[in-house]
Amino acid sequence: MDFDSVLLSRMLTSITLAFHIIFATIGVGIPVMISIAEFIGIKRNDQQYLLLARRWARGFTITVAVGVVTGTAIGLQLSLLWPTFMRVAGQVIALPLFMETFAFFFEAIFLGIYLYTWDRFKNKWIHWILTIPIMIGSSASALFITTVNAFMNTPQGFDLVMGKAVNIDPIAAMLNPATPTKVFHVLTSAYLTSALILAAITAFYLLKNRTGIYYRKALRLTMSAAFIFAILTALAGDFSAKFLAEHQPEKLAAGEWHFETEDNADLILFGTLNEENEIENEIRLPGFLSFLAGGSFNYEVTGLNEFPKDEIPPLWIHYMFDLMVSIGFYSLFITGLFVVFSKWKKGVAFSKPLLWGIVASGPLSMLAIEFGWIYAEVGRQPWILRGYMKVAEAATTADGVGLTLLLFVGLYIILAIFCIVVLLKMFKNKPAEIELEQRFGKR
Repeated sequence: MDFDSVLLSRMLTSITLAFHIIFATIGVGIPVMISIAEFIGIKRNDQQYLLLARRWARGFTITVAVGVVTGTAIGLQLSLLWPTFMRVAGQVIALPLFMETFAFFFEAIFLGIYLYTWDRFKNKWIHWILTIPIMIGSSASALFITTVNAFMNTPQGFDLVMGKAVNIDPIAAMLNPATPTKVFHVLTSAYLTSALILAAITAFYLLKNRTGIYYRKALRLTMSAAFIFAILTALAGDFSAKFLAEHQPEKLAAGEWHFETEDNADLILFGTLNEENEIENEIRLPGFLSFLAGGSFNYEVTGLNEFPKDEIPPLWIHYMFDLMVSIGFYSLFITGLFVVFSKWKKGVAFSKPLLWGIVASGPLSMLAIEFGWIYAEVGRQPWILRGYMKVAEAATTADGVGLTLLLFVGLYIILAIFCIVVLLKMFKNKPAEIELEQRFGKR
């Protein structure tokens, strides 16, 4: 196996996933926020909430378009870069891959109807109902594709005989042990990140001396939703840690630099490793790794020394885990702070320090998504299909991967520029204040 082809294949897949996850996350979470805003607008007969839904939906269409391109690229790269993996697992995961495509088309059909039927129904609730299949389609799309990733971590539903998958049960493959926690974590974090991105944009506008009630309502809505989603994401993280302790103990141990099997295991935050793999400059929380892994300080956590050295994930994923969790707690803190102050200290809720903290939460939440996926994917190394096939065995041996890498990087740069330019022009040329004035004669 040519190592260069393996490395280049991993690089191209990593870049594609890192770029796609931005649009995939937004694609899952924004429909929920649109639906909530329109629901409140209709229920309260509040045109400002209805305008929120309109403007969010407008921007959402651009991110969907880019997400389609990057999602297609991932499907192409599965066959192009990982042919051995697809030969073995392709039939096993064909059902969720098909269902993910079906879910996307389901979402796209209703999104088109939704966008072109504003103000067409006398009963406004009919238009709001259209958001339900959009939410179902976007979340189902995430669900099905996440079952594929879950399958790669805890494969089941087939037997491997002479390098071929036989006795295939696609439902069992989809409903593998990793599916419940992974799907829950992906959905809640997508909802949280989308709410925080919208909140960050709104807070930035407020810092630019746009003090209209439209922006204050938008911030209250996005931050209240984000607070709920932050709690759910923290709960999902807890479930995920307990899943790892039982089914992928090497990933949890690598993420926490836990070398010796023991109970009352300490939770290690940050720090460094010396040449002898001794931990230095760390922050220790006594017994908390055991509590996180098993719900008890007496829970025995398996150490890395129990596993073959060639099956231990890279130890630098420890930093990915710490950064992801740190940002998660920051999100919970900043949203909780806003919710509390917006009830009892409204002046503080809209103060500059807190608004800047909210602005920071948007890009930080997206970084947390990136860190989390790096931890999830690299933490499975050296396996592409845990226990069955290693990454080096699955990659293509064909030439030209380097050129393909350059072409796709160029494509992603063009798509990023296109997305940013279009979104800026879409909203900069028609601010909310002007649109409110034109539509309703008020701000």
